[in-house]
Parts: sequence; C-alpha cells; structure tokens
Amino acid sequence: MRGSQDPQSGLFSDVAPDHRVPADHPLRILKAVADDVLKMLSPTFTAMYSPMGRPSIPPERLLKAQLLIALYSVRSPRLFCEQLDYNILFRWFLDLSLDEPSFDASTFSQNQERLLPHAVAPRFFDVVVGLARSEGLLSDEHFTVDGTLIEARASLKSVQPIDPPAPSAPPDDPEARLTRKGKGKEAKLSFGGHILMENRHGLCVDLCVTSATETTEPTVVSALLKRQAHRGVRPTTVGRDKDYHATAFVRFLRRRRIRPHVAQVRGRRTGGLDGRTTRHTGYQISQRIRKRIEEIFGWVKTIGGLRKTRYRGIERTQQAFHWVASAYNLLRMSRLMLARGTT
Repeated sequence: MRGSQDPQSGLFSDVAPDHRVPADHPLRILKAVADDVLKMLSPTFTAMYSPMGRPSIPPERLLKAQLLIALYSVRSPRLFCEQLDYNILFRWFLDLSLDEPSFDASTFSQNQERLLPHAVAPRFFDVVVGLARSEGLLSDEHFTVDGTLIEARASLKSVQPIDPPAPSAPPDDPEARLTRKGKGKEAKLSFGGHILMENRHGLCVDLCVTSATETTEPTVVSALLKRQAHRGVRPTTVGRDKDYHATAFVRFLRRRRIRPHVAQVRGRRTGGLDGRTTRHTGYQISQRIRKRIEEIFGWVKTIGGLRKTRYRGIERTQQAFHWVASAYNLLRMSRLMLARGTT
C-alpha cells in the first residue's frame, strides 16, 4: 500500500531533542566532558556578569557553541546561528529546546570581549588538560614541540600601500608579520602558532601564538617548558624536527636535564646529540611519534578553521586557538574514553 504525506503538522509535540540523537553518537561523551569542564568554571562566569540587569544568554551555551563551530567546520558565527534554527543535534548539544529561539550572531563578538579580560579560553583549555591527566590519558615524560604559520586576516597592501595611508587608517593587522613557510613559497602576513604535545595519546597540553619571526621560536619553547615545570611536569625527552638540530637548542634542553630527541641533519655534528642519544630505542620511537603533532596542526587548520584566522591581533587569535585546540582534545579524549569503556 502506498503511503501518503500529510501536509498538516501536529499542533503539539512532546519529542525532546535528546530522543533524536542516537545513543552511541560520539558527541554524547564529548558533551558530558564539556559540561564537567564548564561546571568547574562556574565561579569565573559569575564574576564576569553583573548581578543586575536582564539575564544574558548562558555563557556555557555560547562556549559550547564555539566547540561546535570548530568540530563541524562552520565558517562563521552567523552561519552557525542560521543552522541552529533547524539543526536538532546542535540544539541538543546546547541544551536548547525546539521551542527556544536561536540567538543573534552579534552575541559571539560581545561575549568575546567579555572573555578576554578573564582569560576564559586558556582556563577552559587548562581544565580540559587537567581532566585528561586525571583520567590517565597524559604522559609526564615524553613531549614534542613544533610550530606552524597561521595566515592573518590582512591584505598585503597594508604592508606597502600605493599611497601613504592617512593617520587614522592603520594597517589591517599591525601585529602580523610577512613570512613564508619555506624556500620558494610565497610570503604572507601571518602569526606563529606553537604547540606542545604529549606523546602517549597525542594530546595538546599547551600552546602559544606569537609574531611569525624565526627569533621567537626558541623563546616560545622555553616558555612552554617553563609553564609545565610550574605545574609540576618535568619532561624527560622533547622531540623536534631538523630545524632545531642546533647547538643552542640542544644545550638549552641539556641544562634542564631533558634529553633532546631532535631529528638530525645529515652530516651535522652537535654536542649532546650524538650516538649516546640516538642509539636508544626510545629515540627511534620518539621520532615516529613526534609526527603526530602534524595531525593536530592539520585538524586545527582544516577542520577547526584556523588556516586563516578570522580575528585581528595575537590576543584574539590565541583565544580562538585555545577554543579549537580544546575541541580537538575533547574529541580525542571522547574517542579514547569510548575505546576503554569510560563514560
């Protein structure tokens, strides 16, 4: 018997968004972990808002929206708000009923200005990393560090304009620097994005955004390792690619009693990085695992949308980097916890 469609929809519906999401959907574990992290940040959210006035959109809802934007490669907050009107999965993740209206895209930019002074993005990222450590998903011994270029939202014309700009017309992004990835590559206005990865499960444990200059990388690596030391984490080994096969960097690690698992440049001899280090099996394992950091950069750029930043300046780009890296860690953690049967 052929079925027929009824153009008359029901007047009422008691079906909740949770009933439409499969029980084994990967976002279920990720949502539970994200909710636990946001509960820990509740005192910070209370300090962000005035006790008087009209109630705002819950900050937890806006921050989970940032995670969805990264996870589903939504190219703009405006498009996300449009999709929120009809995407039941998004509404379920944000604890938004089918009857509640979507929020305006301008709320994201307003919330961003409120988040910056309170450093909510790095705090959220640190709580995610702390939760991964409490779940036994992190190693405190073996790490890898690397950097990449994040293209700035700026025009090359802002570097050398045809006509002298007026005093009231600053360049598109004065903090971006003209840099190229390698020989023969075109130069672009960019920022430097740096990541410290633990080697056990390939989770990002720290990050930093700087001006894209070669002289900043050793300083950034030093800052990332010092921050780990303040948290009681003292790495045993640190892996890096051939760009760091240099005497200064090897000595820097040796002074901190860290074995340099740096890829060697053929024919170059460096004290502290010789057969006494490279002959061990641990060095060979580190060289294979350190390539996982490229998977993080690839995900952050292609899925997370940070190939070219949507924001001006180092501070706002780093805030976006923290959200995208948090989304990557939460996704990775949910898969690891699902694999071992943790809920």
